[in-house]
Amino acid sequence: MDTTHRPAARVICLDAAHRLLLLRWRDPFDGSCLWEPPGGGIEPGETPLVAARRELAEETGLDPAAVLDRSVLVDRDVRWNGKRFVGTEHFFAARFADEEPSLVRTGLLPDEQANLDTHAWVTWSDLDSLPDRLEPPRLLGVLGALMPDGPWGNRT
Repeated sequence: MDTTHRPAARVICLDAAHRLLLLRWRDPFDGSCLWEPPGGGIEPGETPLVAARRELAEETGLDPAAVLDRSVLVDRDVRWNGKRFVGTEHFFAARFADEEPSLVRTGLLPDEQANLDTHAWVTWSDLDSLPDRLEPPRLLGVLGALMPDGPWGNRT
């Protein structure tokens, strides 16, 4: 399996009821599925914040201006599409004023549209019950570091 070192950025989206947005991607290589926050690779010349805002708009259509400028670094090691992606991701947070705002994918290529299977606004107690893989396992700790004043508390 090829190993790709790729810096990336993800956005932990929270709705008005403190639900977390997760996207479910179907791996075209082996059919497995992965739940994770919106985001993806940082393109040449982009800052992590710019990449996070761009990816959020492409994958969800949510307002990218809601992404706060502070990030937490998370080491990732993920297998996807026949490759192993190893690297550091910047995790950002974004708050939205509505409960479970609807998503409109705005900038995905046709194969990406096909691979983005579904999404869910998930409460903390439901995180462990999602089918398929959930990456990374430290979402609450990351969010606690980004927003220690929230109901999730500081779990770092």
